[in-house]
Amino acid sequence: MDYITQLGENAKKAKAAIANANTSDKDHILMTIAANLRQNADIILEENKKDLDNAKANGISDAMSDRLKLSKERIDAIADACNELTALKDPVGEVLGGSVRPNGMKITKVRVPMGVIGIIYESRPNVTVDAAALCIKSGNAVILRGGKEAINSNKALMEVMRESVKECGFSADIVQLVEDISRESASAMMRANGYIDVLIPRGGKGLINSVVQNATVPVIETGSGNCHIYIDESADIDMAVDITDNGKTQRPSVCNALETCLVHKDIAKDFLPALKKRFEDGVGVEIRGCEETRRILGEDIKPATDTDYATEFNDYIIAIKVVNNIDEAIAHIAKYSTFHSECIITKDLDNAEKFQKEVDSACVYVNCSTRFTDGGEFGLGAEIGISTQRLHARGPMGLSELTTCKYLINGNGQIRQ
Repeated sequence: MDYITQLGENAKKAKAAIANANTSDKDHILMTIAANLRQNADIILEENKKDLDNAKANGISDAMSDRLKLSKERIDAIADACNELTALKDPVGEVLGGSVRPNGMKITKVRVPMGVIGIIYESRPNVTVDAAALCIKSGNAVILRGGKEAINSNKALMEVMRESVKECGFSADIVQLVEDISRESASAMMRANGYIDVLIPRGGKGLINSVVQNATVPVIETGSGNCHIYIDESADIDMAVDITDNGKTQRPSVCNALETCLVHKDIAKDFLPALKKRFEDGVGVEIRGCEETRRILGEDIKPATDTDYATEFNDYIIAIKVVNNIDEAIAHIAKYSTFHSECIITKDLDNAEKFQKEVDSACVYVNCSTRFTDGGEFGLGAEIGISTQRLHARGPMGLSELTTCKYLINGNGQIRQ
């Protein structure tokens, strides 16, 4: 039996117990994980340092290293996310609908766990705990495969979680880590029909496309984030600068960070110099602009190309284009967006409503940062990812999105005529 098949067998044996666990038992597991993460923080940080040292030796950028880095504060935040899930409603068993048929047969539609969830992701070790915690609360077993960049951190985190699960009287195989970080293990997960009920990729465009194109098991597609902000002609310039700066610089390597700024031509000459100054006074952001942007800001600005407008930079780089009107902005977004998160800054209610109606992305904002596209910020607890597809789940995926439904039919001897 090959490695992934063995993990699948383990998960299949373990999944019934967590699927049928009551809410208090699942919450007890999560609280135990949170406490043990804090208790073992020094050990986890030692393993994380190995990953950071390897990243530096391999020339990984500072922005990407930040995705990888843990600290006591970040471990506390991960533990807090586990505890916060205990305050959220358990989706399992929720009645979604029902009816009584003319023959007296009663039909009830309820939420149930999906079964065994596989997750393939990159870099960020917090995903290891966030994903496992969400799966536990929603009654699913999970098989996690992180990237090679975080393997030492992930192994340490998984050891804490497996020991915590056992401490609570459940099989440790409710949560498993794929320690084989070869491409073959990822490919095997994509073909693990009969073992993995749904596969969720979380990471860059290359990873997501590989899973979507090659998997034979069902996939929920999470999206890379080529996110846009449009500065309308009526925008408050101070607000526009603040929100654009926050969306680009707070954490440039995450999927809800801004990559392109579209600016109405009538406000560009006032807004663009103010934005450039904010970037220069802050961390420093490379601007790549259209001809009009370069005319306003100077020819030291690098010309923006179609490739730039289509790129998720994951870095301190932003593409800027001056547009004639809101329709041109919406058309640009439709052409280049990955349909993750977009924003308009405006005082015009009609334009705000038009933007939210016509922009076909998972999350569409008016006058607030795209950085809020996050399960925790939406009140969903930790998230499994941001879905940009249209089937089953869209936007931040919390507990409910990790369930499916089952019909319960009760009768008293009815037969079909």
